Amino acid sequence: MAKYLIETITLDSSASSITFSNIPQDYTDLMIKVSSRSTRNAGADFLELLPNASTSVTALRLQGDGAAVASDSLTGGRVANMPAASTTSNTFGNFEIYFSNYTNSSNKSASINAVSEDNATTAYQTLVAFIYNNTSAITSIRMEGQLGSLDAGSTFSLYGFLAGNDGSTTVS
Repeated sequence: MAKYLIETITLDSSASSITFSNIPQDYTDLMIKVSSRSTRNAGADFLELLPNASTSVTALRLQGDGAAVASDSLTGGRVANMPAASTTSNTFGNFEIYFSNYTNSSNKSASINAVSEDNATTAYQTLVAFIYNNTSAITSIRMEGQLGSLDAGSTFSLYGFLAGNDGSTTVS
């Protein structure tokens, strides 16, 4: 599959959320690469993922913290921990979010790999199976912190993939 950069958003100052609007509908899949941290001063924060600004999502999470492994269900867009202002300074969590068939007429699934970096005894590694419970095509994606704002320096890059495209042959 050929990968195409659609848009990159880098925050010069903190923001409550970012949104990829008017997502082109001519790709097969979408991927978002995220490097972010929260302005929250105490404890970890969650990155929330809201396709079409909707909280109609469910997710199953498998997470390790360096000492133990746990699994649970998530609702409302929460996907994984991101470093807070109280963690190691200038350290960002990294996320890869992959939506398959984002324009089809069934619920949309995504896989999410995340790591919440920190120079401490607890840093989270997370795998998430995510479902957007709506049959509408994904035309926008909003991301925000659950408890704090997205910190300055956070970067979000949206990519489109074309199945069967080798760079010289276009699938129609």
